[in-house]
Amino acid sequence: MTTTPAMRSDQNRALGLSTFAFTLNFAVWTIFAIIGVQIKSELGLSETQFGILVATPILTGSLTRLILGIWTEQFGGRIVFPIQMLLAATATWLLTMAETYPMFLLAALGVGLAGGSFAIGVAYVSHWYPREKQGTALGIFGAGNVGAAVTKFGAPFIMVAYGWEAVANIWALGLAAIAIVFFLFAKNDPVFEARRKSGGKAATIAAQLAPLKNMQVWRFSLYYFFVFGAFVALALWLPHYLVDMYKVDIRTAGMAAAAFSLSASIFRAYGGHLSDRFGARSVMYWTFGFSLIMLFMLSYPPTTYTIHAVHGDITFSTSMSFGAFVLAIFALGFFMSLGKAAVFKHIPVYYPDNVGSVGGLVGMIGGLGGFVLPIIFGALLDLTGVYTTCFAFLFILVSIALVWMHMAVRSMERANPDIARDALPQLPEFEGMPIPEVPSSAVLAEWHPEDEAFWAAKGRAIARRNLWISIPALLLAFAVWMVWSVVVARLPAIGFDFNQGQLFWLAALPGLSGATLRIFYSFMVPIFGGRLWTTLSTASLLLPSMGIGYAVQNPDTPYLIFLVLALLCGLGGGNFASSMANISFFYPKAEKGNALALNAGLGNLGVSVMQFLVPLVITMGVFGALGGDPQPLSDGGQLWLQNAGFVWVPFILLSTIAAYLGMNDIASAKSSFADQAIIFSRKHNWIMCILYTGTFGSFIGYAAGFPLLMKTQFPDVNVLQYAFLGPLVGALSRAGTGWISDKFGGGRVTFWTFVGMIVAVFGVLQFLPSEANAAGSFWGFFACFMALFLLTGIGNASTFQMIPSIMRQEVPRLMPQLDEAASLKQSDRESAAIIAFTSAIAAYGAFFIPKSYGTSIAMTGAPNGALWAFLCFYAVCAVICWVFYSRKSAPVPC
Repeated sequence: MTTTPAMRSDQNRALGLSTFAFTLNFAVWTIFAIIGVQIKSELGLSETQFGILVATPILTGSLTRLILGIWTEQFGGRIVFPIQMLLAATATWLLTMAETYPMFLLAALGVGLAGGSFAIGVAYVSHWYPREKQGTALGIFGAGNVGAAVTKFGAPFIMVAYGWEAVANIWALGLAAIAIVFFLFAKNDPVFEARRKSGGKAATIAAQLAPLKNMQVWRFSLYYFFVFGAFVALALWLPHYLVDMYKVDIRTAGMAAAAFSLSASIFRAYGGHLSDRFGARSVMYWTFGFSLIMLFMLSYPPTTYTIHAVHGDITFSTSMSFGAFVLAIFALGFFMSLGKAAVFKHIPVYYPDNVGSVGGLVGMIGGLGGFVLPIIFGALLDLTGVYTTCFAFLFILVSIALVWMHMAVRSMERANPDIARDALPQLPEFEGMPIPEVPSSAVLAEWHPEDEAFWAAKGRAIARRNLWISIPALLLAFAVWMVWSVVVARLPAIGFDFNQGQLFWLAALPGLSGATLRIFYSFMVPIFGGRLWTTLSTASLLLPSMGIGYAVQNPDTPYLIFLVLALLCGLGGGNFASSMANISFFYPKAEKGNALALNAGLGNLGVSVMQFLVPLVITMGVFGALGGDPQPLSDGGQLWLQNAGFVWVPFILLSTIAAYLGMNDIASAKSSFADQAIIFSRKHNWIMCILYTGTFGSFIGYAAGFPLLMKTQFPDVNVLQYAFLGPLVGALSRAGTGWISDKFGGGRVTFWTFVGMIVAVFGVLQFLPSEANAAGSFWGFFACFMALFLLTGIGNASTFQMIPSIMRQEVPRLMPQLDEAASLKQSDRESAAIIAFTSAIAAYGAFFIPKSYGTSIAMTGAPNGALWAFLCFYAVCAVICWVFYSRKSAPVPC
C-alpha cells in the first residue's frame, strides 16, 4: 500500500506528542521506585516483598505491550494511546485507596498499563518516517525513558512534604491531561489513514504474529532484556539500594538514581543516530563491552584484605565511594541507552508491516526483565546479605549475551565466506532477510595518497582529520604512561613507607610494560583497523587512571597493588606504536615525515603536560566530594594525589568517542600478522631499532627518571617546578623539526644529533655533585639536560623520516618481481610495521634509564656510572648511522 510522504510539521507534531506522552507514562510506570520506599516502611515488607511490589507494574506493562502494539496497527495510535493513558491514570489515582499488601499489588497491576505505551508509540511514530530516519526518530521517542528521572527528581520532595499519596494523585492528573491533549491534537498516522481512505483492512492478528515463529527474533529480544529490562529494574531498585548501602536520605538517593535514569534515557536519541550511521552491531558491542566493565566495578563489595607478609600482616580495605558509584551508574546508563536504540533501529526496517507485533514482543521481553530482575535482586539480597549481588547478577547476564551475540556473528560470517562483512545483516537475528544498504563512512575503500589529484580533492582533509584526532589521544596516552613518575615522587609525603629502591622500581615498570606492549601493538592496526584500535587503546587508559585515583587514598594499600598499577600505566606506552603505524598509512611520502613528527611530537607533549598539570591539580579538591578526601602532609598541608589519575578520565572519554566517530579505517591497509612479520628478516629493521633506542629511548627514559634524579642529586630544589620543561622541549623539538630531515636528509641529521648528545651527557657529568664540588651545579646540570631533551626530539623526527626512505630503496631490491604499485604498497606496509616495532624496542629506555640510575646509585652512591654508559652507547649509534646511512658512499643513503 502506497502512502503519501508526511509533511515535516506533521512528523514533528507526532514525534513531539508521542515523546511527551511516553515520558509521563514512564514517570507513572516507575512511581513505586520512590513511593515504594515509604510503603515498605509502613507495611513492614521484606526485601523480597518489596521487590515484588515494585516489579508488579512492570509485569503488566510488559505483558500488555504485545497486544497494544497489535491494536495500534489495527485501530491507529491516535485512538489507542489516549485510551491506554486514561486507564493507567485511573489506576494510579485508585492506588491511594489501597490499605493492605494484596490491595497494593492489585492496584500496581493497573498502574503497569503505563508501561505498555512504548509499543503504541513505536508503531505510531515509525509510520511517520522513512526507513533511513527511523533509527533517529525512534531514538528520540525512546528518550521518553527520562520519565524515570522525572520521578526520581520530583517525587521525593513531594513525598517528604505531602506524603506518597500526593505523588500518586499528581502523577495521575498529569497523565490524564496529556491523554486529552494527545487526542485533540494528534493525527492519524499515514499508514492508518491510507488504509482508512482505501477501505482496506488491517492485517489479522495471526498475520501480525507470524514473524514471531522465527526463533532468532527471540534471541534478539534477549538483548533488550538487558538494555531495557535491567534499566527499568535498576531505576526501581537504586533508591532503596542507596538508602540502605550509603545511608543517604530519600531525596539524595532519588537525585543519585535520577543520574542513572537520565543518562539511560536522553542518550537513546544519540544511540539511534549512531545506529543509523555505524550500524547496530558496533553499538551493541560497545554496549555490552563497557557494561561489563562498569558492572564488574559495581559488583565488587566493600572488602577487607589481610596479607600474611614476612614482617607481619598487611590489612587494607577497598570500597566504592558514593561519588564514584554515581559516576559508574551514569556511565552504565549511557551505554545501556545506546543499546536500547540499537535494538529498535531494526524492527521497522526489517518488519515494516509488523512493527506493532514484533516491537511489542521485543518490548514485552525487555519489560519482563524489569519485572523479574527486582525480584531476583531482593531474593539475592535476602539469601546472601550482600548488596552488590544485583550488579554481579547483571554482570553474568551481560557476559552471556555478549558471548552469544559474538558467536552468532562469527557463525553468520563463516556461513557466508564470499560475502563482505559489511554486506551481512547488522545483527545475526536478521540473517536471510532483505538487507538495507547502509554504507559505512568509517572505512575508506579507496585510498591513494600518492595521487596528487586524489590528495588535493579529499585525501588531505581526511588525513588531517585523522591526525588531529590521533594527536590528543596519543598525548593522553603519554600522560598516563608517565604519570607514575610524578606520583612516585609524592608517595612518601602522604605516608607510604617505600624505600628508594622500591620507588625507582615503580618509576621504571611503566616503561617496561609499555615497551613490551608496543611489540604487540605494532601489528594491531592492519589487523583491526586504525579507528577501532585507537578507540579501544584510548579507552583502556581508564584502568590505570581510575586505579591510581583509588589506590593512593589509602596508605595501607600494599606495594603489590602499586606494582600492578605501574604495569597498567604501560597501556599508555603501547599506544604510540599503533598510533604511528596508523598515521603513516594516511600520508604520501612527501608529507609523511612532517605528519609523523607532528603526531609523535605533540603526542610526546603529554609527558610535559602531565608534569605541569598534575602538580597543580593535586593541591586542590578539583572533583569535590566525588574525588575523595585529601591526604594530610607532615607539615600540616594537604594533597589530593588521587587527582593525578582522575584528572585524565573525562579527557579519555572524550578522546575515545572522538576516535570512534571521527577516524577512519583504510581497507587497503589491512594485513595479517604473517604479512607484517617479514620485517623480522629485514636487516635495517634491527639497525633502526638501535638508532631509535638512542633517540626516543633516551627521551622517554630521561622523562621518566628526570624528576627522581633531580630529587636525589639536588634535594633542596623543588623538582616538580622544572620537571615538565625537559619533556616539553623534547616534544616541541620533535614536532617542529621534521622539516629539517625532509630538507637535509634523515641520516645526516641523526648522525649529528648523536654527536651533540655525547657532548651534552659529558656536560651533565661535569655538573653533578662530586668530591671536588659537593653541591654540584643545578643550573649547569639542568641546562645540559635541556640540550639532551632538545636533541632527542630532533633525533626522534629524523629517524622516523629515515624509515620510509630506506624501505622505498630496499623493497625493490629485495622483491624485484613486484611492479611499481605493488612495490609501493609493500614498502608502505613494511615502513609502518618497522616504525611501530622500532618504537616498541626503543620504549624500553623508559625502564632501563630510571633503573640504571637506581642501580648506579645503589652500587656507587652516584648516577655517574649510568651516564657514562649512555655516552658510550651514543658513540656506537653515531658510528652505525655514519656507516650505513650518512656517509657519501653509504649502502642506503638517506
